[in-house]
Amino acid sequence: MLKKLLFIVFIFAALVGKAQTNTALPKNKIDENSIVRGEDGMVYPYAIWKKLMSTGKYGLRSRGTNTDSGNPEYLVYELSAEQKATYFARMAKPRISDSFKENDDFKGFKATDMNGNKFDLREARGKVIVLNFWFINCPPCRQEIPQLNELVAEYKNNPDVIFLAIATDEKYDLKNFLKTNPYNYNIIDGGSYLASKYGVKLYPTHAIIDKNGKVKFGTVGLASNTIYWIKKSIDDSLAAN
Repeated sequence: MLKKLLFIVFIFAALVGKAQTNTALPKNKIDENSIVRGEDGMVYPYAIWKKLMSTGKYGLRSRGTNTDSGNPEYLVYELSAEQKATYFARMAKPRISDSFKENDDFKGFKATDMNGNKFDLREARGKVIVLNFWFINCPPCRQEIPQLNELVAEYKNNPDVIFLAIATDEKYDLKNFLKTNPYNYNIIDGGSYLASKYGVKLYPTHAIIDKNGKVKFGTVGLASNTIYWIKKSIDDSLAAN
């Protein structure tokens, strides 16, 4: 009897602990059938609220049950800087990259970007390297570019942060794309050989290399907190001795 009672107490404690760690996030499955309202009170179509969430600037919270449909209802709201940090920190970490695993040694490379700038990442100790493997016809790659440009702007006066985008496309196609889609990383064209060198098969792939040449963070795909983790990894790397 005592053992049974202890088991019930243990299970209850585990459930309470799980609920506490997830209080900032909706607990029900959210999809195209969910009712999501903006702060203006309007019900947003799936495509619109999904687009807002993908910017990394908005959060979702439960509004209870819709009285008409009986379905759960949610509010999409703009996050302050403080809310953003708390909200995204509580979310599951973005999908980890198999090509760039935390604490692995980064074997650098030499390359020249589209503007003729030369980079030798084998001799980049003391610098934080921010890599993005991408290609033009990759929807999430294109979707995250505005946020990545904001990231570049934030560190534009810091010579210790190097942003490099390795594109598998050729220069001609990239030039046409960039006319209407500016991307402010240093872009290396024809980068399939580099993707192959590091075993990159999923796009986008991001990697942050710290000042000691170790992988600080690597991820694939685009989650709503991907940019948060890239920035956090850059800041943590800059702050480390």
